[in-house]
Amino acid sequence: MLFPRLKVGLYAFLVTAVFVLASYRLFRRADSAVPSKDQVLIGLMLSGLSSQHYQPERIDDAFSKRVFDLYLKNLDYRKQFLLASDVEQLRRYQTQIDDQVKRGTREFLDLSSKLMTDRTKEMQGLYREILAKPFDFTTEETFQTDFEKAAFPADKAAQREQWRKLLKYETLRRVSEMMDAQAKANEPKPTGATAAPSAANPAAPTAAEPARTPAQMEAEARKRVLKYYDAQFQDLNEVDANDRLSTYANTIANTYDPHTEYFAPKAKEDFDYEMTGRFEGIGATLREKEGLIYVDEIMPGSASARQGELKKGDALLRVAQGAAEPVSIEGWRTAKAVTLIRGKKGSEVRLTVKKPDGSTKIISIIRDVVVVDEKYAQSSVITDKGQKIGYLRLPGFYADFTDNGGRNSSDDVKKELAKLNAEGVKGLVMDLRFNGGGSLTDAVSMAGLFMEAGPMVQVRDSQGRTQVLTDNDPRVQYSGPLVILVNKYSASASEILAAAVQDYKRGIVMGSTSTYGKGTVQRIFDLDEALPAELNSVKPIGSLKLTTQKFYRVNGGSTQFKGVVSDIVVPDLYSYLDEGEKEMDYPLKWDEIQPARYRPWDSPPAIEKLRANSKVRVAANPSFKVMDEMVKSMRKRKDETTVSLKLAAYRAEEQQSKAISDRYEAAQKTTTSLAFSPLSTEVRAAAGDTVKLNRAARFTKGLNKDITISEAVAVIQDELKQ
Repeated sequence: MLFPRLKVGLYAFLVTAVFVLASYRLFRRADSAVPSKDQVLIGLMLSGLSSQHYQPERIDDAFSKRVFDLYLKNLDYRKQFLLASDVEQLRRYQTQIDDQVKRGTREFLDLSSKLMTDRTKEMQGLYREILAKPFDFTTEETFQTDFEKAAFPADKAAQREQWRKLLKYETLRRVSEMMDAQAKANEPKPTGATAAPSAANPAAPTAAEPARTPAQMEAEARKRVLKYYDAQFQDLNEVDANDRLSTYANTIANTYDPHTEYFAPKAKEDFDYEMTGRFEGIGATLREKEGLIYVDEIMPGSASARQGELKKGDALLRVAQGAAEPVSIEGWRTAKAVTLIRGKKGSEVRLTVKKPDGSTKIISIIRDVVVVDEKYAQSSVITDKGQKIGYLRLPGFYADFTDNGGRNSSDDVKKELAKLNAEGVKGLVMDLRFNGGGSLTDAVSMAGLFMEAGPMVQVRDSQGRTQVLTDNDPRVQYSGPLVILVNKYSASASEILAAAVQDYKRGIVMGSTSTYGKGTVQRIFDLDEALPAELNSVKPIGSLKLTTQKFYRVNGGSTQFKGVVSDIVVPDLYSYLDEGEKEMDYPLKWDEIQPARYRPWDSPPAIEKLRANSKVRVAANPSFKVMDEMVKSMRKRKDETTVSLKLAAYRAEEQQSKAISDRYEAAQKTTTSLAFSPLSTEVRAAAGDTVKLNRAARFTKGLNKDITISEAVAVIQDELKQ
């Protein structure tokens, strides 16, 4: 999310006033009876969306169809419960939802709730019946893992077959994981080593526990799948009318754009808790999507960041405490799952994750507090061919939003640039990969560190009013060759900085084909504050987060949807993923406005020549070659969503993917290491303090073999020759 670093009290007051007036108009026109909670919620929420959203939608049949499609997707994404005939019953309301919300009725919501309740009871008996018998993993049959490609079952016989294959697939995956763990336990070990269970190998047999047979593994796997579904159905049976209403309200909000959301009172508490570090145990923030919980961000300096294997985009399947039996969290809400993930500092959590290519991996993390310093801007020096090249990593556009004397990212980057200038660096690589954004004000100020005063970004509201945000400081803190590294997860404020550098022709934007494409800002409003006193009986009703503004480059183009296209594209392990704003449901589209008046940099880089030289180097680099092979393999695996339910065939596919991954790791080891060294000022400041020196070393750990940074350094070397 992008946050302007400014006080919004007056703005919030005016918006609340609009909400209050809207609520009076809405509820005073009816009879004297107090409206129901769902009437108040939906009516007030629509008033807010219509008056305050950046791009208000008409409440008509097109709106109704969007709500119908998205609610059906959220209601039964896996197509496990509803029959095709059930969907047809619901479809008669496809163009009537707009009329229902206007008159305060809920026929569509009521019917969908009844159908789901009835089918849930039926399926609870079905999965138990299927899991009571062993599966035969020698037969030739397949399962469609992409539920969007699957159809709602035509009848109960088709539904039973669909469930049978689903349960067989989930059992198969667990059997395969057990076989991998057992094989690992049988690998030759150093003298004196034992085969005891461990974080990396929890299924290893001990001296008192002989290796399990395939039949024993199958029985154990079915038992675990049964336990998971028993827990999932217990949760489903606890879903009440308020939960259904919250899902319905959030679906309506999501049809405006993917970042507009409704928070029920409890969900708002969870959101606030998350924003203050609720996942500090492992240092990852999570999000729910299509029945799974995904890693949304790895916090710099956290246990996950230091461990290095958990990545943004990984789906969490199971959670185990130390060597205990894993608990499946598929289908769980984030608030429930995090109770297993959080824990005391020093304790171990094992996460079974599904990587974006479909492979699974067990990751052991020792819970710890976040090392605060690693959340901030850090820099180092790379010595290459006798030249000093600066490297500056910015994990996020952090700021002191409360004016409490805290740190701001633009100030910190300015200090790091001063240190690098003192080192005599001839070029700079600024790393914005995985930087999801933050403070808009800092993005503007930071862009001004690399160029003279001028406009850096344009902000437009729903009334079409455009504000040009300008850096007024004519001083340039760093004027040498500049490469900005980005990837698909560089978003929001990162895109504003990258776009400004690109539009001014101040440097090279390098990395994945394009950045994420989030060019909007959101604000959160408490709906309770908008209610007149006579409606206090329905409180609390929650909050609404809605999109209020859109951002545009100084050249007039939006960063929304398209993102920032790299000047030099290099292979990227995430390039096969369908990630980004354009892959979301109902994103706001790209458009453009009048360009701002600005003067490009006097000595722009020769982009065409630099791009051509880079292309030749990348094509000859063994590590990039293997990476490209991996990307193609992962894309193929991601696209081929039908998997074999024959154990031998399934494991052969898994082994093939692992072989390519092993080749990439081997190629990485042969890559020439970059010569990183800490800044002289930091070495002097440490004065022999091993803790501070270790922090400096930890910052560059793993970066010396980063082939993208190596190529960025090579691009700077080319530019220095010009």
